[in-house]
Amino acid sequence: MNLSESLRRELEQIAGAEAVITDPVHLLAYDCDAYTIEKALPTVVVLPQTTEQVAAIAKLANREKLPITPRGAGTGLSGGALAVNGGIVVGFSRMNRILWVDRRNRRLRAQAGAVNYQLTKVVQHENLHFAPDPSSQGACTIGGNVAENSGGPHTLKYGVTVNHITGLQVVLPDGAIAELGGVEDEPFGYDLVGLITGSEGTLAIVTEVVARLTPNPQGVRTLLAVFETLEDASQTVSDIIAAGVVPAALELMDALTLQAVEAAFGYGFPLDAEAVLLIELDGLEAELDSEQADVLQLCQRNCAREVRQATSPQERARLWAARKKAIGALGRLAPSCVTQDGVIPRSKLPQVLREAARIAAHYQLQLANVFHAGDGNLHPVLLFDDSDPLQVARVVEAGDAILALCLREGGSLTGEHGIGTEKCAMMHQMFTAHDMDTMRRIKGVFNPCDHLNPEKMFPDSRYCYESKRALRKGAVGL
Repeated sequence: MNLSESLRRELEQIAGAEAVITDPVHLLAYDCDAYTIEKALPTVVVLPQTTEQVAAIAKLANREKLPITPRGAGTGLSGGALAVNGGIVVGFSRMNRILWVDRRNRRLRAQAGAVNYQLTKVVQHENLHFAPDPSSQGACTIGGNVAENSGGPHTLKYGVTVNHITGLQVVLPDGAIAELGGVEDEPFGYDLVGLITGSEGTLAIVTEVVARLTPNPQGVRTLLAVFETLEDASQTVSDIIAAGVVPAALELMDALTLQAVEAAFGYGFPLDAEAVLLIELDGLEAELDSEQADVLQLCQRNCAREVRQATSPQERARLWAARKKAIGALGRLAPSCVTQDGVIPRSKLPQVLREAARIAAHYQLQLANVFHAGDGNLHPVLLFDDSDPLQVARVVEAGDAILALCLREGGSLTGEHGIGTEKCAMMHQMFTAHDMDTMRRIKGVFNPCDHLNPEKMFPDSRYCYESKRALRKGAVGL
């Protein structure tokens, strides 16, 4: 798709010449997200600074019937920010301001391009924080979090993004600006904020967000339990929840992940263990010692080799840095990786992890596991060389097989990464034809011409099928 000189000039009039990117070399920075398999080059990238500029861009795209794709920091993991039909990418890197903070009512309003961690940083001196904490929270944006309904380690206890958003400003595909929700705790009328959150940019473009702020807990206990087997670690997860203890976070890292993290950062993790659990308890100080004793007993019952406790804020920060940098550390082991995002019942963890390992071995791939064990949100990481088409094809097949396994065990295709282009071909395995038709009809109300983030989520997407078929070439016989 080529951009005419007249359209380029119109975009420059809207956002400024320096905010319009058409150079093919510079566009390469926008041809993928953190899901590294599929790539698609936009025709033009525009970097607006206000909602009004976004609305003007949307009106132009609507008039010219051009695809338009919203993009935050590009940290998404399902291809949701790919401009699969070319067209306009609206990047939010310049819409990154915190607009106001109401500490008394625990609310904050931010532009969509504000980085997740900045929402906490601006209020941390007030003993408040923004609870959803994706591992990429130092880079990912609140608008992207809303699009994917992102989670994170501490959402086991505190909930995912939708539980912490009370209001949105959005631009509809025709350029209309709408205010949804507000500062109230409970929505009135239809929950349109809940509908937009998790819709992956297919219903509206989020430009501003009203977020709920959460008081910091009175006390925290952070433990690292070391296990000889994945099965023992997985069983401990189920036993902790079954005992009525709800940790703030319950994260599992396997042996391959530990090796990569230790090589990268030297945190003193055991290299001969098959798994560790990072367990965090928080709440009233008067209750924490009792909860910790219960957790220690359950770890010992499941043959934990040792349980370490962070004795200072610095030690706690080091443990969390290891968890949040784990997938990046796996770059030491292979040129590329794909992080899957299936969900299963916690009780199925041991058998699913064993079967996922068999699937990876069948496709001749290394598999690392680092995931939100407490809510059954798996993140199996397949390591490969993206310069080898055969390995790429095997990764696609293996990823589909792991997700199909999650569905067979009563789980879902995604817990926080979204469907995007990656999983759209599998949607019919999770939803009935009636379910899919209902979702398409809702999409049609907001996005009737399907030019807002097209070719995402739905299994009849042309790009979805064509890209999957192309990537599978050469995988026959495995």
